[in-house]
Parts: sequence; C-alpha cells; structure tokens
Amino acid sequence: MTPTFKSILLAGAIAIAPAHAFAAPKEAPVAEVVTVPSPPQVEDEASSEYDSKAAAEEAKAKMQKEMDEAIALVEKMFDTSSLPPIEPARLTLAQKTMGALIPAGSLEKMIDNLYGKMFKTIMGEFGGQSDLMLSIQTGVESEQIAKLDEATKGKVADMFDPHRKEREDQITKVIKPLISEVLGDMEPPMREGMSKAYARKFTAAQLTDLNGFLATPTGTLYANEWMALQADPEVMVAVIRAVPPLITKFIDRAPELEKDFKDLPKEKQLSDFDDKELGKLAKLMKVDVKVLKEQRDMWKTDSVEATDAVAVEAADDYAVDAAADAAVAAEAAADAAVAVDAVADPAYDRSNWSAADLKRVEDLETAYENASLAAQQAAEEAAANASKRSKLPNK
Repeated sequence: MTPTFKSILLAGAIAIAPAHAFAAPKEAPVAEVVTVPSPPQVEDEASSEYDSKAAAEEAKAKMQKEMDEAIALVEKMFDTSSLPPIEPARLTLAQKTMGALIPAGSLEKMIDNLYGKMFKTIMGEFGGQSDLMLSIQTGVESEQIAKLDEATKGKVADMFDPHRKEREDQITKVIKPLISEVLGDMEPPMREGMSKAYARKFTAAQLTDLNGFLATPTGTLYANEWMALQADPEVMVAVIRAVPPLITKFIDRAPELEKDFKDLPKEKQLSDFDDKELGKLAKLMKVDVKVLKEQRDMWKTDSVEATDAVAVEAADDYAVDAAADAAVAAEAAADAAVAVDAVADPAYDRSNWSAADLKRVEDLETAYENASLAAQQAAEEAAANASKRSKLPNK
C-alpha cells in the first residue's frame, strides 16, 4: 500500500494538532446539492490545489535536507568505516537470531502497545468531551465543568459536534495503517543493523546457543514479547516516575555546576590575537595574513561601535532622566510663583531671599531649560536612529 499525498498531509497534521481541529465545518449539511462550478472557479480551485501541493513539496524538501544533515551527523558520531569485516558465518547466525527477535510486525506490536493507549488518552484529553476543550469552547472555567458528570459533558460536546465519535474513529482508521506501513519499512534496516552488532558482540558458539534457546517454546515466547514489553504500562510508569528525581538533582547542583563552568577561561576572539599570533594562525590555515588582519580589525571596529552605541544610549537615558528631574523642580518653582501671586506672601518676594537661595532657584530654572532642550534634541536623534535601523520613512 502506497500512502497518498493527502494521507501523508493528514498524518502530519494529526501529529501536530489536536483531534478537534479536524472537525467538519458546523455549517456543512449532511446532504447538499452539488452544482458544477463555472470554468473560472475550476481554474481557481485547481490553482489552489497546485499551490498547496507546491508548498507541501517545498516543506518536504526542506525537511529532507534537515534529516540528511542529521543523518550525516549521526554517521559521523558513530563512524563504522574503520570496523573490521564480519565473518560471513557469524553474520548468518546473527541474522537468524534477529529473524527470531525482530519478526515481521514486532515493531508495530510494540508501538501499538504504546500508541494505542497513548492515542486514546490524548484523544480523550483533547477531544470534545474533555474539561479543557469544553472550557475553551464555552468559556466556562474548567473547575466548574469538572463538577458535571460524564453523561452531561457528553451531551454538551454533542451540541458542538454531533459526529465527534465517528470523527475520532475515522482519524484512527486513517492514521493507523500509515503507521503500520512506516514501521514495516523500519524493520528490515533494523534487523540488518542488529545482525551486524550481534555478529561483532557474540561468537559463533554464543550465537548458536542463542538460536537454540529462541527455538524453544520459552525462547519463542520471549522473542515475540521482548520488544513489546519495552512499552508495557508498568515499564512506562516506572520510567516516567524516575524523571523528577533526575531533574531535581540537576536543580540542586545548579550552583555548583555554574561555578565549575565560570571557572573555565573564556575562549579568545580573533580581535584578541596580536600580529605574531595572526602570523602563526595564517601559517596553519595556509592563508594570507592580511586577510586575517582585516577580519581582526573589523571585529575590533564592530566591538568599538557596539560600545559607543551603548554609551550613546546611556547618555540619552541620562539626559531624559535629568530632564524629568529638572521638570519636577521647575514645576515646584512655578507652583511657588503661583502661590506668591495668590496670597501675596512677601516671603516669596525674591528680593527678600538670601543670595544662596536665589542662586539655587535660578540654577534649577536654568537646568530645567537646558535639560528640556537636551531632551528634545535627544528625542529627535533617537527617532532618526530608529528610522535608520528599521528603515522607517522620515516624516
């Protein structure tokens, strides 16, 4: 069975979206009158389908490139090119062993043990009857919905999607064969790789003993179940319960780990190299030292520009803060002046002030005027810089 283009898209969509996302439009009737679209509509639909296929092909090509890069990295990490050849007789024995341990359908059995339970649970949690989805659909708090019995929740969910059960069954029906096909494709290369690994790990005599055991009733039962048991509920629960202590250990030791990493010296940048080190580097890399010097000087220039930018930004912030402080002082002085006019208090007559007090007030007023001007100029420069960075049109 070859998966169709639409089934592949559906599989990918199901993998990243909750089941309810595939609900049919609410306005779609059970039966409808089908009309033949006019030629322009046909062209539009054909064009839309072509665009969708083109986008899917582009995404698939991008994903293939990323997978190829990942495979190349794994091949580099686990390089087998230097391994000695395997004796044909031992490889034949190992292939017999793997034929028993990984029979056809064994991967599907293991995944079904895990997938069946997981998929049903996820469908239940994100399906239309879960507290979460009913809360999203109705806006009612989950705690309130949790007080309802399951029959009532089902009736509420049916009001939004009367065909939700059929829809969930259809999703399972469509996606499960595709998974079975993919797992079937994985089994031959897995058997091949495991056969080589066993042939290197075990001697011919040991492989013969293994094959003798696997031919017994107990060995046959073990061969049929060992892989599926990796996804047994008790195994899965035990493994997931072991995760929190692992994370806790890392959290508890975070300060110690951070200290250990801080003690490491920082790596050098090209801008840190002197001429002698550049000459040595150029000789090792077999390049002209001028090229490295240009790169080093460019790094230094960028670093200085970045430092200057930080300094300018700090100065702008300081100017704004100074303007704000001066504004507060000036407002206080203005309020005082108003108070003088209102009550005609001779204490507010500047001719009665001491020279020191008069100078302090006048200095604050001057500072306010200067800071206001500086703040306005800084704002204009900031706007100009923003226009340059984001290419905003100047007004």
